[in-house]
Amino acid sequence: MQKEKKDIILNAIASTVKRLRGTKSQYLLGGEYDIPSSVLSELERGLKDPQLTTLFKLAGSFNMTISQFMIELEKDLPENFMIFDD
Repeated sequence: MQKEKKDIILNAIASTVKRLRGTKSQYLLGGEYDIPSSVLSELERGLKDPQLTTLFKLAGSFNMTISQFMIELEKDLPENFMIFDD
């Protein structure tokens, strides 16, 4: 995967998590859903590529299924974003 495309994805994850977290602190969200606040901080700064289990935990923390979370994530990606070019 090209670094540029990976950065786009990481920044979209960052924006999505920040948007969905709202005013709840990283510490409280992480404590309630077994996600270290350091991981949340790195995710929200676009520095960490989350594990799949972390994405499931995040989805659950926002009362969403993983597919609902991915739909929210797509809103923060460029229109018609594809990881590979044709």
